[in-house]
Amino acid sequence: MIGFVIWIIGLILTFRAAIEIWNINAAVEKRLIAIVLIVLTSWLGLLFYYFYGKERMAGWLK
Repeated sequence: MIGFVIWIIGLILTFRAAIEIWNINAAVEKRLIAIVLIVLTSWLGLLFYYFYGKERMAGWLK
């Protein structure tokens, strides 16, 4: 049961990060690559995005 809750939290955070990245004004290809990287790296990608990359992502994608 606890594993399911952790999985749901990860799914919600991943979906939220993908939406935030998609709303950045950058080329579609770059946004898709960033989203795929977040999804494929799972929790490590989410931790990196929320604690380090969130404020810098727009600059990296331009």
